[in-house]
Amino acid sequence: MSAVLAPQVEMLPMNAGDLDEIMAIEASVYPFPWTRGNFTDSLSAGYSAWVCRVGGELVGYVVVMMAVDEAHLLNISVAGKRQHMGFGARLLRHALQVARRLGAGRLLLEVRPSNTAALDLYKHFGFVRIGVRKAYYPASDGREDALVLVHSLAEVSA
Repeated sequence: MSAVLAPQVEMLPMNAGDLDEIMAIEASVYPFPWTRGNFTDSLSAGYSAWVCRVGGELVGYVVVMMAVDEAHLLNISVAGKRQHMGFGARLLRHALQVARRLGAGRLLLEVRPSNTAALDLYKHFGFVRIGVRKAYYPASDGREDALVLVHSLAEVSA
């Protein structure tokens, strides 16, 4: 009987060399994707940015901005063919751990009300809604609101 080893899952700091793969994912999963400039600016600003690789394949990424004692999740994405496989949860768990390690008391984020998969993930991790940003996101029919969610980092997460 032979044993089959699963490919190794790695969380690695994002760097400029990852951007071509990131841009391909970004363009395939969002109707209004971040630009390369958004990512390079995030890296230049020193935001906590990470990629998830499985056997070398980039499957997702996350960008977190620190502001004093608060963290803000700016982007979390998983390649379409790798969605619903637990990588979003891995990335979110990693973002929560990094924010806690950097001294944040809570992690904030905005999410489209139409993004039910993301809302389910955030609910599973214990995020709660604290507000709405009107007409925050571009949408095909104008603008879409953003729900503002928060997670206290003093709490245990999923």
